[in-house]
Amino acid sequence: MKVQQKIEHKLNTAFSPVHLDVKNESYMHNVPEGSESHFKVTVVSEQFEGQRLIARHRAVNQTLSEELQNDIHALAIHTYTEEEWRELNGQAPVSPPCHGGSVLDAE
Repeated sequence: MKVQQKIEHKLNTAFSPVHLDVKNESYMHNVPEGSESHFKVTVVSEQFEGQRLIARHRAVNQTLSEELQNDIHALAIHTYTEEEWRELNGQAPVSPPCHGGSVLDAE
């Protein structure tokens, strides 16, 4: 199973999200083509009600602990309740450029 598929499966199982988006952003970084090392996850779940942002992120990190130890170099996490997601019109922030250099810089 690919890393992205593992992430999607684990987050779906752990949070039963009303919205889940897992983006492989490795192409934006100086890594070999086809890499699965840099991800952005957006999770919208009722489970985040009443939780502070740090608790939400810790829950995601704990869920993906094996992948973070073995496969993932960078993980951008965006967690929302349904109400917060509606207020944002269903738009997560854009990931910042890679400070270590990007293959996109060479284009």
